[in-house]
Parts: sequence; structure tokens; C-alpha cells
Amino acid sequence: MTALADAVARSFAAGEPERPAMSPLRALGRRQLPGVALLGQSIATTAPAASMVLLPVTMLTHNALLPGLVTIIVATLVITLIAYCVAQFTRRLSAAGGLYTFVSHGAGPRAALTCGVGMLVKYLGSASLTMYHGSQTALALAAQLGITLRGWQIGAVYLGIAVLIGAVLVRGVRFAAIAILAVEACSLAFIIGLMLVSGPAVAITPTAPNVPAVLAITMSALFALAGFESATFFAPETRRPLITVTRTVLLTPVLCGALFIFASWAAWSGHAGAVVNAYLHGTASGSSLLVVIALDAGLTCSWLGSSMASSNAASRLMYSMSVEGVLPRLLSRVGPRLRTPHVALMLIIGIVASVGAGFVALDGVPAAAKTVMRTALALSYILVAVGAVLFLGRIRELSRVDLVAGWVGSGVLAAVLVCLTVSDASDGVVVAPATVLAVLLVGAAWYRYLRAGCPESLMAIGVFDSPESADVLPGAGVFAVNARGAMALVGADRDEQ
Repeated sequence: MTALADAVARSFAAGEPERPAMSPLRALGRRQLPGVALLGQSIATTAPAASMVLLPVTMLTHNALLPGLVTIIVATLVITLIAYCVAQFTRRLSAAGGLYTFVSHGAGPRAALTCGVGMLVKYLGSASLTMYHGSQTALALAAQLGITLRGWQIGAVYLGIAVLIGAVLVRGVRFAAIAILAVEACSLAFIIGLMLVSGPAVAITPTAPNVPAVLAITMSALFALAGFESATFFAPETRRPLITVTRTVLLTPVLCGALFIFASWAAWSGHAGAVVNAYLHGTASGSSLLVVIALDAGLTCSWLGSSMASSNAASRLMYSMSVEGVLPRLLSRVGPRLRTPHVALMLIIGIVASVGAGFVALDGVPAAAKTVMRTALALSYILVAVGAVLFLGRIRELSRVDLVAGWVGSGVLAAVLVCLTVSDASDGVVVAPATVLAVLLVGAAWYRYLRAGCPESLMAIGVFDSPESADVLPGAGVFAVNARGAMALVGADRDEQ
């Protein structure tokens, strides 16, 4: 008799457990999201269609074509190393907290809270920024069609977009992911097609950069490639999560990197001229009205798809934190039919819309705001790369490749932050070091607050989708009460084998 046949035979004699094991994340609806939809969520977060326009613009306005192409290739390799580090966790854990949860298992709760602060800054900031740009291009698209909006009408457009995004996200993770994938695919097809058929480039007048060209392109490329990790927040809701999420995490930076390298090649070889000029100058550049309208429509879809995907990921992070008690329990409420954390989503959409309205009042996104988001993101990536090395070392599964990936990936990002700090300091700007200090201080203060007033929350940090009694053949597993007082699978029953 094989081991499987023996286990099946024993399952008929095994009794039902008095207290069944339940996943702490089961309210989200486990195992419902297919791999394609998860890939769409992950790719859309990076807004690849919009980035394929903005990266050539950055290269051309800084007059750094070949250095820009090389920089984007190197940035793709670095982000792929970070993705490799993240994959070491996704192979072993299915968690709605994403990088925040992974860092807790590698470097402890204090580092996890710091990473959580960085992730919230990145995702809420990114969702606000992309909602603002998406709304702006939607208004430009309306103007191209002869519809001029003013005053309260502009506010109504922003409010309508925020309500639409919130409604799609509350509707359900599968519906939202498929909608995001369809929107982004159409945008990408148009941008790539336009670059392939584009004629010779029209000269772009370089602007006077306030940071070195390579550093500016590096920060733009790193932020454009960021978002691959958004797939990790949906692991409990994904079919075969340990395999599907890992594949998505590794594939997304490769796919997006290839698209961005293609766009940078187009800029270097002159094929991006029509796209860049239509984006910067509209029909005044000589581009046809149809091309400008199609480009605005593609960018609008890409920006708003990214805003939707970022808000969706942030909702799972807040949900996980509230399940642990790190954030108010109210945020862990999930709709019984749609299985989405609707309270967290409404809060996030409110924050995103408010910040987006602030950008409208400022008539643009301040450079300092972008630096804050990029710095918080880089700090979170450094923490997860270091956390992966510590985690694998503790469970004695650390290989030489893991060690190199962790230290090289985190080391390059730390060097970029140092260069940004030095460059900004020469102009009397200290946004990057101030952001690093602020994120570290908020994380430390949060930790001290929880330790003093809610120590059980610190014990709960790191929650993941643990196997339920129904996932295990009766009699094949050993269940016991874990540190959080919940019944959990702790091993295999081998007494009768």
C-alpha cells in the first residue's frame, strides 16, 4: 500500500476535530483568483503604458539617450534581484500583508512596522498620483473632443472617477483584476504599436535638470518597475498561491523591464519621437488629432488602472494589519457576499481622492512628493531584501545565490539613496534623508505604542493564510493551539506510518 492509499484509508477512521483550524484570513475568500488576473493586478500597478511614455520623455529632456538605455537595463536587473528575495517568502507564506508580513518573519515586528509605513506611503501616494494624472489626461481627452470643463465640473470628474474606482474594487477582487488587466492590455497595445510605426524623431529641447541625468532616470525607472510585489497582497485569495504568486512576482519585473527597455531603445533610435511629442505638445507638434486622442485615452486607462491596483493592494495591507490588531479592527470588516474589505477600501479611496484634490490645488505633483514616495519604497525594498537573508539563515536554507541577491539588491538601493541625498543636499534640499528618518521614527514610535498599550498585537504580527482542517486529509495532520490562541496545523501525524 502506498503512503497516499494508507492515508486515505486512515482518514475514514479519523474523527472530526472538536475545534477546527480556521485561517485568520479566510474572510477574504480563499483560492478564487486565477493566475492571469493576479498577473494583471501586478502589472497594472506599475502603469507600464504610461511609463513607456514617461521614461523616453525623461531620457530626451535630460539629453541622456544611451546612458538612459543602460540605466534602465541595470534598474531592471536590480528590481529582479529584489523580486527574487521576495519570492523566497512567497514560496513559503501566503499572506495578505505582503512585504510587511515578510519582513516580520525575517527581521521582527519593529522592522515590519517600518516596512508597513513605507508601503502605505508608497501605495497611497502612488494611487493618488496616478489618479491625479489619470484625471488630468481624461480632462485633456475631453478637451480634444471639444468638451471644455471648468470649475465645479472638474471637481465632479475627479469625484466620479474616485467613486467609479471604489465601486469596481468593492465589487470583488476577481472582477477588479480582470477589469484592470483589460484596461492595461489595450493601453500597452496602442503605445507599442505607435512606437513601432513611428517616423523619425522630432528634436526635443533638453530641460535644465536639477539632478544628474543618470540619477533622475534611475529613480524614474526604479519607481516605474515597482509594484510587482502587489501580487503578494492577494496570495490568500489566489489559487495555488505558493506557486502562482511566486511566478507572478518573478515574471512581472521581467515583462515590465522588457517593455521599458523597448521604450528606451525607441527613444535612443528615434522611434519614440511621435509618442513623446504628442504627449508633450499635442496637435501643436504636428501629430494628428486621432493619434493625440488615442494617446490620451491610453494614458488615462493606464494611470487609472494603476490607481485602482495600488488602492486594491493597500486595502489588503490595512486588512492584514487590522486582523492583527495593529490598526483598528473596524478595517478588517469584509462584505459577506463580495468578500472585499469594504471599510478599508472606502477609507483608502477617501485618502487617495483627498490627496489627489491637493495635487489639483497645487496645480501639479510637487517634486518633493515624488521623492518621498520613491524613498519610502526603496527603504521597504531594502528591508525585505535584508529580511529574506535573515529569514533563510534562521531556517538554515540560505544559499550563496540568496545571499548575493539580498546584499547586492539592498546595497544598490542604499547607494542610490545616498547619491540622491548628496545630490539634493548640494541644492539645499533634504527630502530623501528626511523621509528615511521620518519612516524610521514613525515605525519605532508605532512599535513602542503597541508594546505599551497592546502587546498582544505585536505577538500577532506576521499573520498568514494557514491551512484549515478541511485542507488536510482527516487524521493526516496534527493540530494544536498556536501563540495567538488559535487552532493551527503544526505537523504531520506519523504515529501510525
